[in-house]
Amino acid sequence: MNLVLRRVAAMLPALIGVVVCIFVLTRVLPGDPARTLAGDQADPSVVAKIRTDMGLDQPLHLQLVRYFTDLLHGNLGFAWHTGHSVASDFASRLPATVELALVALLIALLAGIPLGVISATRRDRPVDHAGRVFSLLGASMPLFWLGLMVIVVFYNKLGWAPAPLGRVAEGINPPTGITGLYLVDSLLTGDFVAFRSALSHIIWPALCLATGSTAIIARMTRSAMLEVIGQDYVRTAVSKGLKPSVVTLKHALRNAAPVIVTISGLQFGQLMGGAVITETVFTWPGIGSYVVQSVLATDYAPVQAFTLVAAVVYLAANLVVDLVNARLDPRIADA
Repeated sequence: MNLVLRRVAAMLPALIGVVVCIFVLTRVLPGDPARTLAGDQADPSVVAKIRTDMGLDQPLHLQLVRYFTDLLHGNLGFAWHTGHSVASDFASRLPATVELALVALLIALLAGIPLGVISATRRDRPVDHAGRVFSLLGASMPLFWLGLMVIVVFYNKLGWAPAPLGRVAEGINPPTGITGLYLVDSLLTGDFVAFRSALSHIIWPALCLATGSTAIIARMTRSAMLEVIGQDYVRTAVSKGLKPSVVTLKHALRNAAPVIVTISGLQFGQLMGGAVITETVFTWPGIGSYVVQSVLATDYAPVQAFTLVAAVVYLAANLVVDLVNARLDPRIADA
């Protein structure tokens, strides 16, 4: 409990700093939200009225105080370009982004950890060189380009992927909403038609989104494994004649776990933020594409809310990582 309290106390200044920074940055962006909402041909009096309704006629410090007050009351603001509150828009779109990020993280873990372990245990062999090349390419490949190539090749050319137009195919009803995650809800309700459709639609953007994280997790796993393999207790285990699989899994991988847990937690936060590009390319109805629309409409509130949610996800991921690492290594709890 003391560890949780210490970590939460350390997060609050960072969270406040993020709120202030994004508030100021959105105000210095070019464009006038009132003019965008009213239209280029609108009468100046109409624009002035909208600006007053949005609170943009007040001094910047008063706008900031009002924003903090709204946040304390759970009010994320109003999305003028949709006509709904930001909270309601997020409630309908956030599950799609969370599901995409979770599937991408699962792919990254299932591919990245084995690749890193194999590269470390076969150092300087062809499989290690191949893994390092993949890590370099995967970490540097632009998401928008990879997404477009997947659509062109697997949808337009080969016809393997469904049309990138939502979470399920047209004509198939979404599963009954329980968690908002289509894969989970379809399994809970036994709707396997919706499950197959949801899986076929999410796997392609998830693979694209997971590419960079897979490369990073593989690289960090390899580095952590190489450091552990060089320790005396691992060499002692080898000299005792233990099976290589036992040495790798029980002695090396177990002691490299804190590093892997740390990078995995950070990658989940990165996946939530990186979903903006992937959702735009694949027309995925999550908060990423919603924020892009908000930026184009010069709508401040959704952009501020997204940045706040992303910051909270990063901080929460760090907290979970600290708790898991404290469980793996009790010495961390006293640090």
